Parts: sequence; C-alpha cells; structure tokens
Amino acid sequence: QVQLVESGGGLVQAGGSLRLSCAASGRTFSSYSMGWFRQAPGKEREFVSRITWSGGRTSYAEFVKGRFSLSRDSAKNTVFLQMNNLKPEDTAVYYCAADSKETPMTYNFWGQGTQVTVSS
Repeated sequence: QVQLVESGGGLVQAGGSLRLSCAASGRTFSSYSMGWFRQAPGKEREFVSRITWSGGRTSYAEFVKGRFSLSRDSAKNTVFLQMNNLKPEDTAVYYCAADSKETPMTYNFWGQGTQVTVSS
C-alpha cells in the first residue's frame, strides 16, 4: 500500500502561481511513477502530468504544457507540481496518484485531493 497526502492548494488570481506537493509513504519502493490528475465540478477526472521515480521522466497534458512543471525529491518521496500562469479553467480538485512497477501508469493509490481555485 502507498499513502499519499497532497498540500498546497488554495485561491489564486488568474496569472498567479501555486505549488502542489504530494508526499508518499508506505511501500513507495514499489511505485514506478507518480501522477497528477484533476477534476472540475461536473466533469470527469483528467490527467495532468506524471513523473517516473527513476530518471525523472515527465509527461504533460497539452493544456498545461509550458505552464506546469513536475519534479520529484526521491529522498523525501515527494513530488511537486509547480503551476504558473494559472487560468480560471484550471479550477479543480487536484489529486496525486501512485502506480506500481507491476502495472506502470495504472494508478491504484490516490490522495484525498486539494482544491485549486483560480479567480478571473
């Protein structure tokens, strides 16, 4: 099992920045990557970004490329999502998730979510 705790959400004006953190504990050695997803009211959860623990390879959804940056601190089992130039449409609950090496990029472990609200 992997436990995940997100932090860093809040209210920000359009054009502003926030940095989300996700601290992992438990069987973190069994995880291949960490992902960020978001869910806006009335919409389905969507992929935002992911990063591999080994090598730090990242991928991003098109709608955040050039604005969001994902990094990791392997020693602290923590990932950071730096969100710049935020837009009102970025308003959502943001969730981090962990997969396993047996099923990479299938996310079975989820945090409780952190609210990001961007005002216009």
